[in-house]
Amino acid sequence: MSDTRTTNDDLSDRLNHPLYPRSSGYDARWVVDNQMGPNALWLLEWLAPALGLDALRPCARVLDLGCGRAMTSVFLAREFNAQVTAADLWVKPDDNARRIAEAGFADRVLPVHTEAHDLPFAEGGFDAIVSIDAYQYFGTDDLYLPTLTRLLKPGGRIGVVVPALREDITGTEPPEHLRPWWEPDFWCFHSADWWRRQWTRSGAVEVETADWLQDGWKDWLLWCEVVAEESPEEFHRTMARRVGEMVRVDEGRALGFVRVVGRRR
Repeated sequence: MSDTRTTNDDLSDRLNHPLYPRSSGYDARWVVDNQMGPNALWLLEWLAPALGLDALRPCARVLDLGCGRAMTSVFLAREFNAQVTAADLWVKPDDNARRIAEAGFADRVLPVHTEAHDLPFAEGGFDAIVSIDAYQYFGTDDLYLPTLTRLLKPGGRIGVVVPALREDITGTEPPEHLRPWWEPDFWCFHSADWWRRQWTRSGAVEVETADWLQDGWKDWLLWCEVVAEESPEEFHRTMARRVGEMVRVDEGRALGFVRVVGRRR
């Protein structure tokens, strides 16, 4: 456990981001302690207006795919009155059920253990599908999106936010300045144009949004610095330091975030 953790008030002040006012309403310590990567609440709040979450009917059914520790699922229930299925492979449903109940949303968020290619849900059963910092690991498959969007009602939307590249890499080597940190997993990072093309040619959705988060690298770096100092888990502190070094060197030249929204045809 880090011995440099700040007070809760100081931590809240540090994470009080003007672009993400809804996220600022959550206990900052809870968000840090349950993170599993970039700040998922910030990314979901950026996605929300493009996905039209405010326009969903009360108690709309939303699939939160790759929900991690279910913070985004709680956010969907609290901010948009959604009825959420919180699906994840790596986090046990019992653990998420406890977190969800402690947050006061056991009646509106159902944790489920499942893999992204084995989703035991009825066709047309969801009004929306959301995936934050997860879709890149399984959604680059050309055949995946048509299979997933069958779970949406006609006209329903899918929206994802993924770590991304400003421009796609040509060739087989990463940018020179990123080579000390580059991992094979990073080849699943793509540009907004790549995602728009991938989703459009699938024929499954009409792409409504595919864009780059302006200065998203600054948010990413701030979050890495906070997690490196404040996370109770050594693995996450070490990972945050390494990713933070990479993002600091890059300064938005290559790395950031993309959101993609599509409507089922």
